[in-house]
Amino acid sequence: MTVKNSVNLNPPLTQKEIEELISYKYLLGDFGIQIASAINKGAQNDDAIIMLSGVPMACVTGRLPVLMNLKLVEARDSKYYITKKGRNFLKCINECF
Repeated sequence: MTVKNSVNLNPPLTQKEIEELISYKYLLGDFGIQIASAINKGAQNDDAIIMLSGVPMACVTGRLPVLMNLKLVEARDSKYYITKKGRNFLKCINECF
């Protein structure tokens, strides 16, 4: 697969890093991406994630550990935050093709 390195990724990523981020898209599915996007927009708890993403609670509960394990999201003080890798993931799935 050939993908371009978007100039908006900070810092610019290697081809391998881009391909890894793109593979997460298939692992997380639409609901996982919507959850990450909601956290990126400022949702910091389960209720806010559900309201911003429209994803059912069972899916939020199931996918948050995956997002954290992939280091796209982190939890601090009972709140969720997008990581730099998470922001790059969201940018990459929108811009790297």
